[in-house]
Amino acid sequence: MEAVAVPASAPAAAEAVAGAACEVIALLEVLWERGRDAVSPAPVSSSQLRVMHILERAEGINLRTLGEVLGAAPPSVSRLCDRLEALGYVKRSASTVSRREVELRLTAPGRSYLSDLRARREEALVAAVAAMPAAAREALIHGLDEFRAAVETGIVGRTWPLADRAQAPGANPDGAARTA
Repeated sequence: MEAVAVPASAPAAAEAVAGAACEVIALLEVLWERGRDAVSPAPVSSSQLRVMHILERAEGINLRTLGEVLGAAPPSVSRLCDRLEALGYVKRSASTVSRREVELRLTAPGRSYLSDLRARREEALVAAVAAMPAAAREALIHGLDEFRAAVETGIVGRTWPLADRAQAPGANPDGAARTA
């Protein structure tokens, strides 16, 4: 990847940096795919991996809530969970709150898959960062810290979609009945 020439004007500079960030994101996606393929003989799809990450953060949510977070139709969400259940990564169980509700949880193999995946991704990142000159690593740390601060400042009052629902298994902040 070539160095990005940063224009003098603020909007043009922001566009140039955003373009460079998009290129880095594309490279990270390639690294992530390599890591995912190496973790298991039956790698999960990007959509299934997203489901696993959501379940990791919001243990015990139901299909309807998962569908809302994914922005997907119930049949699609059910098929995603069917595949993950067949792999042994997700378990469905009756809710302790409502007998009409089915809770979704990661299994030990599902947690292990995510842990192994994170380890492989971290190895790839460490190798890439280790190949950078020390000054570039320092600049990267500073730039990423500032980027994180800018993002966090820009989304004050917004939380991850399941933050309010993940307080306790079966909790539903709006008081409405939750169904699978």
